[in-house]
Amino acid sequence: MTTKELLYIEDALGHEKYFQTRCKEAVSQLQDPELKSTVEELAKKHGKIFQSFYGLL
Repeated sequence: MTTKELLYIEDALGHEKYFQTRCKEAVSQLQDPELKSTVEELAKKHGKIFQSFYGLL
């Protein structure tokens, strides 16, 4: 991999980790069960994307 590609993956990892963290924070504050479930699914999705990018390294 080129340096530029590695930097892209590093940025993508940071973004996905941030999104996952923010979703988890939101879940802890939500009261609506349906909305809470949706945001939990988003957190899982971002976790899977993070793992996909991490697997490239």
